[in-house]
Amino acid sequence: MRNSLTLVLAAGLVFASMTSVRAADDVIDAATKAKIAEFDKGPSSIDVSKYPAGAKANYNVFKSTCSLCHTLARPINCDFVLPDEWSRYVKRMMFKPSSNITPEKAKKIYQFLVYDSTIRKKEILDQRLAASTPEEKAAALSKIEEVRTVFDAK
Repeated sequence: MRNSLTLVLAAGLVFASMTSVRAADDVIDAATKAKIAEFDKGPSSIDVSKYPAGAKANYNVFKSTCSLCHTLARPINCDFVLPDEWSRYVKRMMFKPSSNITPEKAKKIYQFLVYDSTIRKKEILDQRLAASTPEEKAAALSKIEEVRTVFDAK
C-alpha cells in the first residue's frame, strides 16, 4: 500500500511539473504575439514546382504535419532562415502535445525549411550570414550544404 501511495504521489509530481513547464512555454509576450499574427496573415503555401523531387516530398510532410497545429503561413512567413533557427523551431514543435511529429518527420520538415530558406528567403539569409561570426557562418553554411546535397543527389 505504501509503495502504491509513493508511486501515485511521484506520478502526480511529474504531471504537475510537466504542466507547469508547458504553461511557461505557452506564455507569449505581446510583441511576439503581434509578430506571429503578422506571419499568419501572409501566404499559406509555397510554389515548389521548381524544387527538386525530395524537397517537394518533404514539403508535403511539412504541409500535412504542421497544419494540424497552426497555419502554414506562420513558418512560411516567419523570419527564421538559419539552420539552427529551424532546428530549434522544429524540436520545439515536436514536444508540443498532439504534434505527432516523429523524428523522421522532423528531419524532413527541417530539411525542407532549410532548403526553402535558401531559395525564397535568400536575401534575409545572406544578411544573417554576413552578420554572423566566421564560425557561425561556417557552421550554418555546412548545414545548408548538407541539406542541399540531400536534394541534389536525388
